[in-house]
Amino acid sequence: MTVAWTNFDSPVGSLLLASDEAGLRQIHFAQNGHPARPNPDWKEDHAALHETIRQLHAYFAGELESFDLPLAPEGTPFQQKVWKELRRIAYGDTISYGELARRIGNPNASRAVGLANGSNPIPIVIPCHRVIGSNGKLTGYGGGLPIKEKLLALEKRQLRLL
Repeated sequence: MTVAWTNFDSPVGSLLLASDEAGLRQIHFAQNGHPARPNPDWKEDHAALHETIRQLHAYFAGELESFDLPLAPEGTPFQQKVWKELRRIAYGDTISYGELARRIGNPNASRAVGLANGSNPIPIVIPCHRVIGSNGKLTGYGGGLPIKEKLLALEKRQLRLL
């Protein structure tokens, strides 16, 4: 399968989007101010990611609370279970890693859940930013804590990004 990619200039920085016939596979944040680099085997194709871009734009404008895109993240069965549960966290809500572990039926797996959360290949769309520490504090995020904070503020209607 051919993977299509494009860069999307979002309010939280450049995002590299990658998708194939199965669905959206990856979203990568810029690192140290530099856009993520696509795999050399991928084909740049902005049109193939038009719907993803449209929905991301609506999300950042505060007009979209739930993405409706075919998703195809690659991961272990455990990671898939965690990522599926992440999609059930309501827009504007947050839960702890412990609560996420309980929701997947494994209350002692907080650390494993944290690792799976951190391995999420489709951040924002699969809302790993909605998971916080048990003390209510923000913890790690692939895009950095300032971006996590912005996404949560957007969802609580405390910030406008567009």
